Amino acid sequence: MTTIKLHNTRTRRKEVFEPIDANNVRMYVCGPTVYDRAHIGNARPVVVFDVLYRLLRHIYGVEHVTYVRNFTDVDDKINARAAESGRQIGEITEETIRWYLDDMSALGSIEPNAMPRATQYIPQMVAMIEKLISDEFAYEGNGHVLFRVRKYSDYGALSGRSVDDMIAGARVEVAPYKEDPMDFVLWKPSRDDQPGWGSPWGRGRPGWHIECSAMSLELLGSSFDIHGGGNDLMFPHHENEVAQSCCAYPESEFARYWLHNEMLQVEGKKMSKSLGNFFTVRDLLDQGIPGEVIRFVFLSTHYGKPMDWTAKKAGEAEATLRKWRKSTDGCAPSAIIPTGIVAAIADDLNTAGAITELHRLANAGNTEELLAGALMLGLLEDNHGEWARGADLSGFEALLADARAHAMKSKNFSEVDRLKAAFVEAGVEVRMSKSGVELLPAAGFDASKLESLL
Repeated sequence: MTTIKLHNTRTRRKEVFEPIDANNVRMYVCGPTVYDRAHIGNARPVVVFDVLYRLLRHIYGVEHVTYVRNFTDVDDKINARAAESGRQIGEITEETIRWYLDDMSALGSIEPNAMPRATQYIPQMVAMIEKLISDEFAYEGNGHVLFRVRKYSDYGALSGRSVDDMIAGARVEVAPYKEDPMDFVLWKPSRDDQPGWGSPWGRGRPGWHIECSAMSLELLGSSFDIHGGGNDLMFPHHENEVAQSCCAYPESEFARYWLHNEMLQVEGKKMSKSLGNFFTVRDLLDQGIPGEVIRFVFLSTHYGKPMDWTAKKAGEAEATLRKWRKSTDGCAPSAIIPTGIVAAIADDLNTAGAITELHRLANAGNTEELLAGALMLGLLEDNHGEWARGADLSGFEALLADARAHAMKSKNFSEVDRLKAAFVEAGVEVRMSKSGVELLPAAGFDASKLESLL
């Protein structure tokens, strides 16, 4: 069996992955808060953990892997969006979840086995909070329930911070009902105009962190294999998850391996609305950038490194995928995924290395292995290739071949040069050799610019 190695945030080193139960491999990834479109930074962990999901299914079997990714559908940001828009909260969350699933599907991601919504697990959250109170890890104050951070001696181990350093370097909420500034909210009261549920502490709603602990417990058990998300969630969200889960169930490991992807930049700068470089996935799709191209750009950088989205990278990815789709058109993938592809992905999700291997297979003309390896990465899938199917340039190849044949006789190559210039202007790569003429759509391909040539 292939050995998987993953960089475990908890231990700060790359480790051999050994599941708790090889017949029941379990992974939890923090999903979105559903009040608006997912931006491209939100999409990076989806693609990263989709590749890991594919690898686990390949090695352990589809029926032996469970992947859970949640939706946070109760949150102050959602409340604010409802207040400013005049729309119902349920209407906003339903619409946003549908947007999210459509956009992530466009990126070629497989849906997880379970996609729980926080509002479906309020009783489980209340039960966990009650247990934390009974064991004196939490306390009630002014309608709030708070977790006693200093009572958990390992607090800060995941993010590598001490509690005192956190207080000195972070903005923490100081409130009269808190015993300690670092204590975080498990439950808070709701006004009449806010979503709320009955509880032993009055009508209210859960804090952000408790939802993932309760849902992972319910769906994966008190100990499971992998917990993932962006590194912006490491503190406080994941740190707080570890604390409350391990205190509620001290005999458990909670998550054995923690994976965090680095953040995304745009053209070398932090993505920001004020800089005008803020894009949602839907923005890019509506601009005509195929989801498969977005996925390729994401996978070209290791998940543990900052990723820079650039128009140049997108253009290069589009050109590469067009070539690979043309070369594999009509062929079936090899029955066995190339070992170089599997080995690269199994080495801490080295997707950049896997893409390098795909280039090698393409250059060697191993189309069946190229297709099998690409499919392992979620690329060249037939149901995501419609964008490349409208680029049949065979008629233009015949036109250029005929012009070249006449030029060879007349020694006048002006028409050939004119056609080549028109093709390049339309974003077509022109390849001419003794064996013939080949036209390949490249970055910025625009078929409308070729209409006048026929």
